[in-house]
Amino acid sequence: MSCCDLAAAGQLGKAGIMASDCEPALNQAESRNPTLERYLGALREAKNDSEQFAALLLVTKAVKAGDIDAKTRRRIFDAVGFTFPNRLLTTKEAPDGCPDHVLRALGVALLACFCSDPELASHPQVLNKIPILSTFLTARGDPDDAARRSMIDDTYQCLTAVAGTPRGPRHLIAGGTVSALCQAYLGHGYGFDQALALLVGLLAAAETQCWKEAEPDLLAVLRGLSEDFQKAEDASKFELCQLLPLFLPPTTVPSECLRDLQAGLARILGSKLSSWQRNPALKLAARLAHACGSDWIPAGSSGSKFLALLVNLACVEVRLALEETGTEVKEDVVTACYALMELGIQECTRCEQSLLKEPQKVQLVSIMKEAIGAVIHHLQQVGPEKQKEPFVFASVRILGAWLAEETSSLRKEVCQLLPFLVRYAKTLYEEAEEANDLSQQVATLAISPTTPGPTWPGDALRLLLPGWCHLTVEDGPREILIKEGAPSLLCKYFLQQWELTSPGHDTSVLPDSVEIGLQTCCHIFLNLVVTAPGLIKRDACFTSLMNTLMTSLPSLVQQQGRLLLAANVATLGLLMARLLSTSPALQGTPASRGFFAAAILFLSQSHVARATPGSDQAVLALSPDYEGVWADLQELWFLGMQAFTGCVPLLPWLAPAALRSRWPQELLQLLGSVSPNSVKPEMVAAYQGVLVELARANRLCREAMRLQAGEETASHYRMAALEQCLSEP
Repeated sequence: MSCCDLAAAGQLGKAGIMASDCEPALNQAESRNPTLERYLGALREAKNDSEQFAALLLVTKAVKAGDIDAKTRRRIFDAVGFTFPNRLLTTKEAPDGCPDHVLRALGVALLACFCSDPELASHPQVLNKIPILSTFLTARGDPDDAARRSMIDDTYQCLTAVAGTPRGPRHLIAGGTVSALCQAYLGHGYGFDQALALLVGLLAAAETQCWKEAEPDLLAVLRGLSEDFQKAEDASKFELCQLLPLFLPPTTVPSECLRDLQAGLARILGSKLSSWQRNPALKLAARLAHACGSDWIPAGSSGSKFLALLVNLACVEVRLALEETGTEVKEDVVTACYALMELGIQECTRCEQSLLKEPQKVQLVSIMKEAIGAVIHHLQQVGPEKQKEPFVFASVRILGAWLAEETSSLRKEVCQLLPFLVRYAKTLYEEAEEANDLSQQVATLAISPTTPGPTWPGDALRLLLPGWCHLTVEDGPREILIKEGAPSLLCKYFLQQWELTSPGHDTSVLPDSVEIGLQTCCHIFLNLVVTAPGLIKRDACFTSLMNTLMTSLPSLVQQQGRLLLAANVATLGLLMARLLSTSPALQGTPASRGFFAAAILFLSQSHVARATPGSDQAVLALSPDYEGVWADLQELWFLGMQAFTGCVPLLPWLAPAALRSRWPQELLQLLGSVSPNSVKPEMVAAYQGVLVELARANRLCREAMRLQAGEETASHYRMAALEQCLSEP
């Protein structure tokens, strides 16, 4: 058999591929082509390679591309099997006068024919050829050789068919196909466009696995695409806008890529464009904002102008989409614009190293206010049947980001929307699993089929917590939230989130948002304790909350790195204890004693005596654990000291318990060991408040303080109330 005959036999694969849309019944095919049946019989009865070659050639001549159907292809496979193609793919000896790749080309052509059948495309005998097929993509050879080109086309046909099966992408990634595709694309040889198309499909199907297996190669492709994007002057730059989001890594994007992407986007968005040209650019910018924040935007005048342009365009797009009635909202584009607006909110509220100047901030806040007004208008139209739609979740998210920073503007509109927001948050909280899936849908809707960068919270309530924290300070919004049942919902939410941090759960894998959410809940409850004490006393949910705080604080104060959360829990619990002092749970029960012991530990360990060079007397200083978080902690600490002071006269057992902990004695000892000049007046007032109430409440406390030179210390610090109390019997 000649080399030309082998090449002709290879056209069988092409016939099979081109006939994928032609599915006549088998009996019809047989009646039209009885000769094919004889040749298939000869193929089945072939006893050696030469006879199989000959039979294949006859079959090739007997069928035309339009005549071969799926059943005929399957019969060819039944006649040939995998053994013969396997030998063709691995043989190293070709007939005289034939290039060494011709046999492999025939083997690939047969596989391409077989892979037209989805069942065969997932066959183990096809899957184990993936490493071999992948090597063909990067093999060197004459670029003008027709047989080699045909083999490359067949190889892509095989790999694409495998990728279309349920587990195909995983097998391709494990077989080294991603790296081979990257190298084939970067080499820009024959079929490189097919390599890019298949890469896009694999990244969309299994992004994490692709990056795990072939990160260096994928980054090389990203560098090439970014450079092409930066240089493009024709319509290809708009096509690249659609491709590039898929190639951004889940980790750090190389700085040179960020520079090229920003430069390319600046040129596109700075021009007058139609919507089909502008929208992919906005989505790419949103993807970068989601993954990198503002790190991809250069500092200086050019960067600030670009950021202002981005946010401006996003706000205009949001208003056009949501204010006009009767027009279909392009939800993917608007959600991308939300991401850009969120970036604008972050930069407008950043005090240090902001990309924006003050005049730009003022202008953007005004523009974003109008866009947020459009978002509120849209949410007011949402009925119960649409509450689970991803776009509604995305709209609530951007509104939550705005309310976290700004509640004074649009106050009337926000108050009108609060009942909906409470109901919406409650619905998603009660269906948490669906809400989690909804979050992933939002990420897909907004940016790409992947979800890189910080994970979007899976519940609407967490998005709204910062804004509600601000709103509970104001009378009007607070009354609406209380009327709609928000406090009860928040209590349930807090208890559910707290379970995630309890013993038995691996807190190291929890996102920071869980602990931040717990702290924000505490802030809301603190606001309610101060502004609506009657609610705390009458709503049973706060009794459950108090029980959780009491049982949780003892272990929490012992945990490293969770001091800020412990401060919130301790302070909230102390303030609530004043209001719930008549509750049986606070009458010296083991839980209440454990809670106050832990609270004393938190309050007492904040400061230490520290020696100073060249001085005989130490100074009062923050303890090492408190130094790094004192800026966020000090208000809670002072409030906690005040709340503890208020609890002492209400709980008769508390003063003896404090005495047994030796806190009053150690506090006086600490003050006596440091220079009075090193203790700030507000610290003196806080310490005196606790000491005076303990002394007034219990005779033994007074005696212990006197033995600790309490009167002398009080005199040194001008604590008149304490000095007078200790002077009494």
